[in-house]
Amino acid sequence: MLAVSTCLLLLGAGFVNSASGTGDPQLVGTWTTKSRKVVTGPAFYDPVNERLVEPELPGISYSFTQDGFYEEAYYRVLSNPTNPGCPRGMMQFQHGSYIRDPSNGSLVLSPFGVDGRQLLSDPCKAKNSVLSRYTQLEVFKRYEVITDSYHKVQRLNLFGFDGSPLQPLYLIYRPPQMLPTITMNPTVGATGSAKATGKVKRAGVEVEMEVPFNKGFPGKKEGNWELDKWWWIGLGMTAVGGVGFMFF
Repeated sequence: MLAVSTCLLLLGAGFVNSASGTGDPQLVGTWTTKSRKVVTGPAFYDPVNERLVEPELPGISYSFTQDGFYEEAYYRVLSNPTNPGCPRGMMQFQHGSYIRDPSNGSLVLSPFGVDGRQLLSDPCKAKNSVLSRYTQLEVFKRYEVITDSYHKVQRLNLFGFDGSPLQPLYLIYRPPQMLPTITMNPTVGATGSAKATGKVKRAGVEVEMEVPFNKGFPGKKEGNWELDKWWWIGLGMTAVGGVGFMFF
């Protein structure tokens, strides 16, 4: 209950933060994990073609601006205990606004709901990856910016809502490397918040995508059109074959 109350208070304070247009100068820049292969910006997500570009190695990247905006890029490889030779891949993109509570040092990241994307890949189960909308509020209990004693560069330590640490992030760009800090793929009537459904263009074709209302959980998967197509084609061929057998 305390965590929920804190989130609500911080979200309310977000209107003040947004109006003043101030962020934390220490956070300004683009931060990435040790591999330095995952970096926010157009090299990770192409909003025009709605394409997530797979990096060479897994990692995490966050970018922050002085006027209270952020962007994140996640690339994870998920182990498969039942079949170690079939790992799954997951890529996530979000961006939006952030606020900091000076009273306790917590950080709240509020995404533009219609812009978030998640790509799931499970090559041992399906030929095609699954792209979906993805929206999740993030709360960091605290954070700190220090100079890493080994690498001699600035390091950002983020701690989750429960106090558990994330992977260390190292400053790679300042000013930050980011996509535009606006809603890039708005649905009809969208003002930075998610709608129930929306149509997007992919390769010149409109595709209906589900948008989750529950921000605390991953987005709903988009249906695999290729599998459905071949199922209906197979059913049609079976029906035609049956008719031909009966009459000829």
